[in-house]
Amino acid sequence: MTAIKDDTPVVVSRRQLSTTLGDEVVILGLDDEVYYGLDGAGARLWNLLQTPHSLIEVVEILLQEFDVTRDRLTADLRALFESLNERGLLTTADSPRA
Repeated sequence: MTAIKDDTPVVVSRRQLSTTLGDEVVILGLDDEVYYGLDGAGARLWNLLQTPHSLIEVVEILLQEFDVTRDRLTADLRALFESLNERGLLTTADSPRA
């Protein structure tokens, strides 16, 4: 998978199924048949990525919602974006939703 630039809008891939259970999001990757769980800021990120958002946009939104520094939030979200992308759970908004 190609790395996602911080200003590139991304959206969740169609190669997954997800649901919210309480404060957690549970995701089934259809390619690897593995379940993933996100909570807190990760769950909020997943909800935001139901529509196209860039990392930069998500950072701005979550800074208003969580008590965290910009540097820490950016680093953590960049790592999560990369992880979700590597698993085929994200796609760029300008490409066909795989």
